Amino acid sequence: MGRKNSEAGSTTVAFLLSLFITFFTLATVYLFFVKVWPFSNVSVWFPPPISDFGKQIDVQFHRTLIITGVVFVLAQLGLALAIWRFRDQGQKARHIEGNSTMEFVWTLATVVMFVGLGLYGEHAWAEAHFMGAAPGALVVEVTGQQFAWNFRYAGTDGKFGRILPERISASTGNAVGLDPTDAAGKDDVVSPVMYVPVGREVELLIRTQDVTHSFYVRELRLKQDAVPGMVITMHFNATEIGQYEIACAELCGLGHYHMRSFLNVVSQADYDKWMADQEAALK
Repeated sequence: MGRKNSEAGSTTVAFLLSLFITFFTLATVYLFFVKVWPFSNVSVWFPPPISDFGKQIDVQFHRTLIITGVVFVLAQLGLALAIWRFRDQGQKARHIEGNSTMEFVWTLATVVMFVGLGLYGEHAWAEAHFMGAAPGALVVEVTGQQFAWNFRYAGTDGKFGRILPERISASTGNAVGLDPTDAAGKDDVVSPVMYVPVGREVELLIRTQDVTHSFYVRELRLKQDAVPGMVITMHFNATEIGQYEIACAELCGLGHYHMRSFLNVVSQADYDKWMADQEAALK
């Protein structure tokens, strides 16, 4: 009767490690399909998009997820197979130089995949960041500060008033620093929440008074840093009436966790009424 080689590794360890990797891989795929936390009904997926841009982002996300998901599954199952097939059985070790052709092929495939995905997503990215808003867009100035958002609308004259940093004083009601001597700013509306009419193009002028903040509305799939000394433009067209959270997605200090506001997408009639109420309050 032959004796077991005392130099052989443990088959049990190789089997259990391969089994764990396989189970972990399949469990990960399952969680992406069901889109809830284990043992709960809490959804971990995105809320539905409320703009055409958001839908384009979702298409790009799902395309990327499927391609990289297939690569992930194949790589992990291949790893599990290699651990089991080439486990230590007391055999003599072999020296392998590798395969330059295979290394070139999978490196080229990776480059093609990432560049291809980037080109697919270029249109959606450029539409929001580099293309101008449609004619007649509602212009809203977004100002971030530790730890609040303010939104300024031009009044009936359609012009924004001058801003002076030395005039900034939240305690006296001048949160963005409007110059009281500038006639163009007399009818400017400043609000801690944003209102926009549904189905109308909105252009954002994003700025900050202090550190870097980040304007983020998940339902719009929009995220843009507010950088000191810069005014950055973006635009969107919300297609669903509702209230949506505006978060700061950049760590901006101790109060970062409660820096939030709301985007209210309303009908044109409700928007006109809200604006009229704000303008009446200035008189």
